[in-house]
Amino acid sequence: MDKHEQDIIRKFKSGDESGLRLLFDLYYSPLCLFAYKYFDSYEKAEDIVQEAFITLWEKNRMINFTGSIKAYLFSIVKNNSINKIKEDKKYRFEDVEKQAYSIIEDKFETENLEERKRKLYNEIGQLPTQSKKVFEAIVFEKMKYAEVAAELDISINTVKTHYSRALKQLRSSLDILIMILLP
Repeated sequence: MDKHEQDIIRKFKSGDESGLRLLFDLYYSPLCLFAYKYFDSYEKAEDIVQEAFITLWEKNRMINFTGSIKAYLFSIVKNNSINKIKEDKKYRFEDVEKQAYSIIEDKFETENLEERKRKLYNEIGQLPTQSKKVFEAIVFEKMKYAEVAAELDISINTVKTHYSRALKQLRSSLDILIMILLP
């Protein structure tokens, strides 16, 4: 565990909300993209991730924690997503779990990863202009919906719509996007 993770855990254990904020800022976007692979709506994915952070904070799950924060958060989101799917009874669980494990275990060969990154950037380049601007601002520039809305002079709901459409179009490459975004 690196020094940054140790600092986050220390703050979290002492009840310092900045520990939660650091975790949220660091992992929210990658976790949302990860959860989106389970659902047909980015809003559902965001709900799952937000619930994970709330549960983590309210139940003090980090008090006796010693492992990798990244792996722990991804496993919480995976489990919460699978539980939600079971509740909704919409998807086949075996396929979802196989996909989840391949992302978590980081089993990408370097050459394959580079090829998939090229494919992802090509797909981003093919997005409609406004969706591309919104997507790049949120994902690569880590801007908030409100900031993107103000910069592009559009409503927050329009930002969400463009972002959701972009993610749907890029769905087959989301696992690579998650790998790129993780620290």
